[in-house]
Amino acid sequence: MQLVIVESPTKARTLQGFLGSDYKILSSFGHVRDLPKSAFGVDIEHDFTPKYTLTAKGKKTVKELKEELKKADEVLISTDPDREGEAIAWHLIEALKLDGKNGKPYKRIEFHEITKSAIEEALKNPRQINAHLVNAQQARRVLDRIVGYQLSPFLWKKVAKGLSAGRVQSVAVRLIAEREREIEAFKPEEYWEIAATLKNTKNKPFKEFAAKLATVNGKTLDKLEITDESKAINIARDLENASYSVANIEKKETHKNPSGPFTTSTLQQAAWQKFHMTAKATMAVAQQLYEMGLITYHRTDSLNLSIQSLTAAQSSKPRNWPRRKKTLSNSKPSSMK
Repeated sequence: MQLVIVESPTKARTLQGFLGSDYKILSSFGHVRDLPKSAFGVDIEHDFTPKYTLTAKGKKTVKELKEELKKADEVLISTDPDREGEAIAWHLIEALKLDGKNGKPYKRIEFHEITKSAIEEALKNPRQINAHLVNAQQARRVLDRIVGYQLSPFLWKKVAKGLSAGRVQSVAVRLIAEREREIEAFKPEEYWEIAATLKNTKNKPFKEFAAKLATVNGKTLDKLEITDESKAINIARDLENASYSVANIEKKETHKNPSGPFTTSTLQQAAWQKFHMTAKATMAVAQQLYEMGLITYHRTDSLNLSIQSLTAAQSSKPRNWPRRKKTLSNSKPSSMK
């Protein structure tokens, strides 16, 4: 039997359906080791070495995994394909003593979509732990601890108890403060725009349209040229009895392409714009969709699409494609007379 360790129980259930009875899929429930809560946990004097301990949940998880290890011939570690997932895999190897010599042999497998073909491909191409990804995650965690332990007590004293500061919050607060100073230093300039709603009395292609004043007596108006209300009112009065005609109509064929695949940032932006979902809520939903095999991995800047989904899309074209529409744009009324 081969023991497969993943991060979440939902992902474990999905994989079990693909791999069958020859595999036992178990979850680590995230990190099993972390820096201690009751101590600093970083040896600054000796190259910032972290001192890890099993988490409360990790103790129970490691105990259960060790029991299953006795029945397994090999261990496949299939945590998420990012820095955090790579670190979780490394912590599991350390906690379970999987070194391939004295302990059980292990392999690290990685896939970016939970489909049968992707999993089969991952099983054919196991790899070693990526030390660079592990070290990157450790550096972030250590930096969080160093900054947080120094700043959080300051916040408790000066602002309120229970607040936390760290690598991300500290930089974010500085960015907000700098932006606020820029806003306060901004000097507003008054300007006016003049527009007219014109109606086609002959009732031809369009009955009514909006026209923005662009020129006066043949001179092109700069955006900030009308700087006060009295000047705007005078120009508007001159326009009241003016005659208008359409000097030119430009016909264009416009094309609108679909948006590209989501990256992490564009996914969060779209979720906020359409549903006002926070980044945390968005990523929680995305994680669930990934674990159910409905989307590719969501913590990425890659625009790659699943070959399986592309093939499925190409083989099932809709019967009636929408026709391209020609639109009228840039209708230009003559300048003021």
